[in-house]
Amino acid sequence: MGSLAGPVEHAYRARYGAAKWEEHVRTIREMWRGIEERIGALKIGLRRVKVYQDGLPVCGKEEQIVRDLASRGSLNHQLVAQLMDRGARLVGTESPELLLREYRLVKSQLKAGTKDESAGEAGRATQNTLTTLHERDRFIARRIEETLADNETGILFMGLAHEVHRYLAGSIRVQFLIHRLPFGKNLAVGCHA
Repeated sequence: MGSLAGPVEHAYRARYGAAKWEEHVRTIREMWRGIEERIGALKIGLRRVKVYQDGLPVCGKEEQIVRDLASRGSLNHQLVAQLMDRGARLVGTESPELLLREYRLVKSQLKAGTKDESAGEAGRATQNTLTTLHERDRFIARRIEETLADNETGILFMGLAHEVHRYLAGSIRVQFLIHRLPFGKNLAVGCHA
């Protein structure tokens, strides 16, 4: 969430406390260690791998974005950078317009959470966010289908709420590497059959 990371952390700490936040951070670190180990265990040549990343817009500056976030401590982006350094190719994954729409919705919801809001307003905001999430998933699926060639493997890093696999063409075989928390459905590997 970029600039929303601070407000999200603040809201989490306010709701659950500092100890739960620290536990959450440890769980995230453990999850990324597990993801790295599982990717390392795959027997795939990284030169035939394309990496798709949650929140990475199609913009021509994808590598710069990943390397910047990696240098700021993002474990996810550090792993993506390692994969690139070993031969994998990074692919812009998301519609900038849909990302901006979701950013504005989430920002609005965080702001609304600090003041009284009717149940109807909260419900509409949640529905708008879910609609945007599904639109993003459809865009990502199309992007993968357009860029993943025969005999290539795609590694898709996505958050728990996403269901990109539901929109992929049948010619792309999907294998989840992580199914349950603390290793939720954050990563899928797909390849053209």
